[in-house]
Amino acid sequence: MKKYKRLSHCPVCGKELIISELKCPECDVTIKGSFHLDDFAKLTDDQLYFLKIFIKNRGNLSDVQKEIGISYPTAKARLESVVRAMGFEEQKSNVDTFLILEKIEKGELTPEEAKEILRGKGL
Repeated sequence: MKKYKRLSHCPVCGKELIISELKCPECDVTIKGSFHLDDFAKLTDDQLYFLKIFIKNRGNLSDVQKEIGISYPTAKARLESVVRAMGFEEQKSNVDTFLILEKIEKGELTPEEAKEILRGKGL
């Protein structure tokens, strides 16, 4: 039996697909109905790849970013993308930590200045 790459969204309109038929290759039983995709099936291939590397590195974003070759803020943003895609709410913060991390990376902020901002003391 030929296997195809999984689809989670309609290639025509982009809406989420449902599973309408399941078949056992051993006994040839077919079950028809409307089955919704689980949270992991809703992830894009890139999100699944990121999650796989994240789990392999036991949740250590520093190791993930090194393995994939991306910045720490990008790794954090990709993790947030997976979190949102799985239906969890985004963590709310008064301080934009991604912006702060990017500024440190660009040399616009020192780690000490960032600590003060994160502690709520400003610059």
